[in-house]
Amino acid sequence: MLSSPIVYLKGVGPQRAELLQKELNIFTFNDLLHHFPYRHVDKTKITTVAEAEFMLHSGGKQDAYAQFVGVLGPFEVIGEKRARRLVSYLKDKTGTIELVWFSAIHLIQKILRPGTPYIAYGRLSSFQNKVQIVHPEMELWAPEKLAGKSYLEPIYPSTEKLKAKNLGGKQIGNLIQALLPQLTPNDLPENLPANVINNLKLISRFEAYQYIHFPPSQQHYLAALRRLKFEEIFMAQMRLNLLRSQRHRFSKGVVFEIVGHYFNTFYKNHLPFELTGAQKRVLREIRNDTARGRQMNRLLQGDVGSGKTIVALLSMLLAADNNYQSVMMAPTEILARQHFQGIADLLKDMDIRVALLTGSVKGKERKSILQGVSDGSIQLLIGTHAVIEDAVQFKNLGLVIIDEQHRFGVAQRARLWEKNEIPPHVLVMTATPIPRTLAMTAYGDLDYSVIDELPPGRQPVHTIHRYDHERSLVMDFLKAEIAKGRQVYIIFPLIEESSKLDYENLMRGYEEIKTYFPEPQYWISVVHGKQPAAQKEENMRRFVVHDTQIMVSTTVIEVGVNVPNATVMVIESAEKFGLSQLHQLRGRVGRGSEKSYCILLTSRKLSNDARERMKIMTATTNGFEIAEKDLELRGPGDIEGTRQSGMLNFKLANIVNDRSMVDAAKKVCEDLLTDDPDLMKPENEPLKLYLQSQKGKTIWSKIS
Repeated sequence: MLSSPIVYLKGVGPQRAELLQKELNIFTFNDLLHHFPYRHVDKTKITTVAEAEFMLHSGGKQDAYAQFVGVLGPFEVIGEKRARRLVSYLKDKTGTIELVWFSAIHLIQKILRPGTPYIAYGRLSSFQNKVQIVHPEMELWAPEKLAGKSYLEPIYPSTEKLKAKNLGGKQIGNLIQALLPQLTPNDLPENLPANVINNLKLISRFEAYQYIHFPPSQQHYLAALRRLKFEEIFMAQMRLNLLRSQRHRFSKGVVFEIVGHYFNTFYKNHLPFELTGAQKRVLREIRNDTARGRQMNRLLQGDVGSGKTIVALLSMLLAADNNYQSVMMAPTEILARQHFQGIADLLKDMDIRVALLTGSVKGKERKSILQGVSDGSIQLLIGTHAVIEDAVQFKNLGLVIIDEQHRFGVAQRARLWEKNEIPPHVLVMTATPIPRTLAMTAYGDLDYSVIDELPPGRQPVHTIHRYDHERSLVMDFLKAEIAKGRQVYIIFPLIEESSKLDYENLMRGYEEIKTYFPEPQYWISVVHGKQPAAQKEENMRRFVVHDTQIMVSTTVIEVGVNVPNATVMVIESAEKFGLSQLHQLRGRVGRGSEKSYCILLTSRKLSNDARERMKIMTATTNGFEIAEKDLELRGPGDIEGTRQSGMLNFKLANIVNDRSMVDAAKKVCEDLLTDDPDLMKPENEPLKLYLQSQKGKTIWSKIS
């Protein structure tokens, strides 16, 4: 029944079916059933004009919706061009409410009849101290109109194209009303085990779909919402946990049996600083994973500068001790080169061969690296996506490390997976802290490690918010820092729609900065996307070796340059950056022992969201707190680092607002799989059948 094409539903037909498919992706009865209302309204209550005036003028809710009954007054067209509008009023015993239309003016004048009683419904607003409704829903009044009304009437999302073809929210509601009586409990069989339904006091699936659309009361609606939200979250958790549990039980992995010469020599003689407790804990987790003959698939997250690279290096030395090679893949040449230089420096007194492979490595050097990788003489290979090319053949690959993993597609990552007969262990690293709730939901198939403390000696960066008109004070501060021998970053935002605008914006900023910092007293490096790679590298190199005191750049330095002597980060138009981006940029300073600063420069006109971001940035340097706030402000879909697997495309649930439900679903899921890992028990049969029926709709990726 539910798989029937939408064209066969009474009231649809070929033309409407085509529109519903194009505009709302509604192809079947099932798709229509899952087109949920975004709110419900009580259409049994009539508000008087006097009540509405009292509600608005006594500081009541400005977004309140209400329904009035009264006689429609005459029409008047006011204003010109864009300001043109149609105005009338509705009069009841207690007063008049203004009605306004900005579009379809001729149509409204044709359809509605002044002097006739109407029901007017809409959102209340106040204009020049008058209560008004803009674009009200109008219906001819008759006392019996209210008699048959549902207590809560659903309001459905629609589009302008659909409304123009008489398929607005109301008409979509009529189609769903035609569909629901045709369904039986057999069309919506239970997919949760009976004991879960009973323990959590959930209503049946069949009832939930009836009540989510047309609830007899608010209680019925809330019960339906609770049931369907839980189901969404639970099924997402179930898929991920099944993947994880099967990997733990069946995925064969190479075994790192010993902690030997390379690891111990480096740890005892060459480690530049004492590891933090968090780094030691993560190393123990990796050590346990790699020793048990099952493939490791671990997400390692830690703030900028928390010391993930040293954990990665020690893991690679562990692989080398067991005669396995390691590869580390970074998203940009700059970052790959930085990893290579850092690791090669640390290992310079040890007998271990490290190589760098990027797109710009050519000729003899490339040939020599490919030979060393295939004969096993290169134990550690670091590079960009060049390392996944077919020409790169490892002798014995045991460990894959992926840095800033959200920058690589699933297929790219999977190519590394295939470079050994037994799949290598995988360690995925990210400096974008992922909130716990999000990590549990989006990365549930991965084991999960966190470095949640900074190495000793790293000072928190002092963050200050300043407005444009205080620019000269900011520049004086920069001069004072440069006079102490320090260096400064000045970052301009990327305007994604236009690289030309980016460039002009940056160049304008650069010219202005030169007026404050004239040559030859000061030297400035400029780095932007339009530069040839060689020029970009040279300008960065000059900053790194302190030939220049100031680097003016777009966000190209977000990952890459490591300059301990740089103590100030100025972010121009900081309101145009997201929280996690601001936090990542701030992480470029504070890498040495000197006190460091991040100055957020904004215009005076800030949205509430931007103001909140500035407040959070100046209040904390904790990446995890910032990630939680970012999740609250932007919602899960926008957070950098979330996977594109559809795991978070919930229709009803929201992992920010429904955190307690995420926790409950996770607990139920883990208990159930501990008791019955293959869902073989009869009571779990409905769940197993449902997951099998949904399998084609989920991207099942084996690599994170």
